[in-house]
Amino acid sequence: MPSACGVSSAEASARLKRDGPNLLPQKPPIPVWRRVASQLRDPLIIVLLIAAVLTIVTGDWTDTAVITLVIVVNTAVGVGQEIRADRAITALAQLATPEARVVRDGHQQQISASDVVVGDLLVLAEGDIVPADADVVESAALLVDESALTGESVPVDKSSGSPVSSGTVVVRGRGRAVVTATGAASASGRIASLMVKGSGLTPLQRRLVGVGRLLAGVTVLLSTLVLALGLVRGQPVELMVVTAISLVVAAVPESLPAVVTLSLASGARRMAARSALVRSLPAVETLGSVTALATDKTGTLTEGRMVAQKIWTPSAEATISGSGYAPEGEIVHDQPLDTTSLTELLTAATLCNDARLAPPNDTGGEWAALGDPTEAALLAAAAKLGLDRQDVQARFPRVAELAFDSDRKRMSTVHLLPSGRARVICKGAPEALLHPPVLVDDPALLAQAAARADQLAHAGYRLLAVAGTELDAVPETVPESGLSLLGLIAILDPPRPSAAAAIADCRRAGIRPLLITGDHAGTARAIATDLGIIDAGDRVVDCREPGALGQEPAGVYARATPEQKLDIIQGLQARGGVLAMTGDGVNDGPALRRADIGVAMGKRGTEVARQAADLVLADDNLDTVVAAVEEGRRVYANIRRFLVYGLSGGAAEIAVMLLGPFAGLPLPLLPAQILWINLLTHGLPGVALGGEPTVPGTMTGPPRHPDQSILGAGLWQRIIRIAVVLTVVTLGVAIWASQTGRPWQSMAFFTLGATQLGVALGSRTRPGSLANPMLLVAVAGALVLQLAGLYLPPLRELLGTEPLTMGDLLIVTALSVLGYAAARLDRILHPSPRPRTTATDPRPDEASDLSDHATHR
Repeated sequence: MPSACGVSSAEASARLKRDGPNLLPQKPPIPVWRRVASQLRDPLIIVLLIAAVLTIVTGDWTDTAVITLVIVVNTAVGVGQEIRADRAITALAQLATPEARVVRDGHQQQISASDVVVGDLLVLAEGDIVPADADVVESAALLVDESALTGESVPVDKSSGSPVSSGTVVVRGRGRAVVTATGAASASGRIASLMVKGSGLTPLQRRLVGVGRLLAGVTVLLSTLVLALGLVRGQPVELMVVTAISLVVAAVPESLPAVVTLSLASGARRMAARSALVRSLPAVETLGSVTALATDKTGTLTEGRMVAQKIWTPSAEATISGSGYAPEGEIVHDQPLDTTSLTELLTAATLCNDARLAPPNDTGGEWAALGDPTEAALLAAAAKLGLDRQDVQARFPRVAELAFDSDRKRMSTVHLLPSGRARVICKGAPEALLHPPVLVDDPALLAQAAARADQLAHAGYRLLAVAGTELDAVPETVPESGLSLLGLIAILDPPRPSAAAAIADCRRAGIRPLLITGDHAGTARAIATDLGIIDAGDRVVDCREPGALGQEPAGVYARATPEQKLDIIQGLQARGGVLAMTGDGVNDGPALRRADIGVAMGKRGTEVARQAADLVLADDNLDTVVAAVEEGRRVYANIRRFLVYGLSGGAAEIAVMLLGPFAGLPLPLLPAQILWINLLTHGLPGVALGGEPTVPGTMTGPPRHPDQSILGAGLWQRIIRIAVVLTVVTLGVAIWASQTGRPWQSMAFFTLGATQLGVALGSRTRPGSLANPMLLVAVAGALVLQLAGLYLPPLRELLGTEPLTMGDLLIVTALSVLGYAAARLDRILHPSPRPRTTATDPRPDEASDLSDHATHR
């Protein structure tokens, strides 16, 4: 038995020096230069760096500045994302209480939580956050909320010898505990060590790596071929080297990183308007790739507040409406009944109760529970029947009590009646009350009550039985026998009103919902079945069972520890697919960090969860995740839209340079002309494409396959088809102009640029509307600058062009409309393949991996 005097100050000082402060260890900060180097190793950025060097060699300072700006912005954004992600560990360190009450040298004193040492005697009271892991040595109705660590929605009774964990909250009672672990060795410290591991590349980053490698190889190969052909035809070596370099620069869509960054930033702003706060930009697109959504239960799918929903007495049964702790609702029953028995039951539940209800502090606020949430739910139910706690407790004052403990599983109180007699009330678990000698009711009645309790328990409710009796006088000791049953009260942390709709929306979008919780299997099954996550007969994995995680994937995982949640996430990811994880507690932090995208609750969520997540839901509404997924799909579609536009133009430029000499055009375009076209088309118009609105029907089909290339699903074929049209039109104009004595090179120059701008207009999601007006402005501006290249003397001298007559200008302008027509007709004649969907979505047990809901397109 530890000393009641606690440790001495000298011993505490020695232990603090030996073990270190009660703080979580900080991961050594990564130097900025290393972060920058990591960003610059991206293959697409390497291609841009090479292109920048080549533009310096050619003296093209305009393109040099543009490419350099793109590299700097992209690197700065990436570094910023990494720094924000590393704040999760810091948040864990801040979770502990700044102050703690301990007994040292025989005196109670307040110290900094960081100075708590192993062996300290903690003094705990209602509202305290436990500063370190400890063993309880004294307990008076001590009740601790461990939901942030375990995910269990019901607070846990703590008696002498029970452990308490750092970061948990005392919701009722008082006690003393001896510290057993601090800092990194505590419960929060062990979770912090799990969070050191970061996630890998996002789906978008993996796809862009492939694009960068492809562009690097193809552009260098084709540009080398152009150089060789020019030299064979006798062109000057210097001219052909500059031309080949210009083609490399032109073929690389250097605005792609800018398009990606700005599209993600635009998506983040749109999500913020829908109460989804993005903490790292790649998370925007990752949401669009999600094939499975793993969610916590308490506070995510449920309200995180206990509500009494059903009451049963030997003579009546009713349902209680309303949500939360607000005394708003009514008693609903199927047939007229005498409410006397219900009133007697809820009056007893109000008397045998230590909780209080706190009204909202401001307009629009919510009622809160002070004390045990379960007892607060009883008060809210009584208030809905018209019973006032203060009035009831004043009329029947408490004169004696036996506090609840985990051995007896019940609480008993004695109250003085106005007549001078005494009333004994006992409430607790049905298994602790529904038997003699506690109750003296007819055995048939007890069997009936036990059967009803069992039915409600299997439906996911937490049951309380209430009993009582009257005595002639106040007894010397509180009796817990010879009582009569008053009834049963079924309590539940109810599902959020929007949760079922959100789950249904996920299924329609081909996203498989999963439930991973630390709560009991029965409760998890009831909630999951009610919300449509699983069917009534589907398997639920109880993570406490040996070898449970080695079985086939299921739709529900119950009693999962933080370490097991992490193992489940990693196991699901290993089977393929892109996984999003939602949560709000400290116990969710490692899984949020490890998932492809972590989603935290903004209101109820702990700071640890918010800092570990990529997305924070400001309104705690799971339906917001569905809206964010739609935004992610929009962003990805716009990036693919830009690739069609940018790569088809670049391919056309290379094809014109390759095929022109075979058609009698020695050098179809000069290096400066190539770079000018590239600057205009890949500049503002390309970036503006990233702002296109959502395609109708985006959320009616499954997500793309996780392994699908960003150029897959028919995209590269579309690029080739459009590039062929651009090439044929440009070469056709050049050949006709050459044979008729017109300035063929200037006409080819204007045609190639204008047809590409036509493709940009033809790539719009909603042609003929004013949606995304920035694209219209960007295309108009680029066309004006293209004309300036023909008619402004300084630009004519720089670009080597000649002015066109009005007739020639009208001809090439009319032919440039073919670029628009090519983009529109290609979408009509060759629509993107859509995954097949059915009215009935597959359930978890019908699939062996997460990608079963996503057809490889």
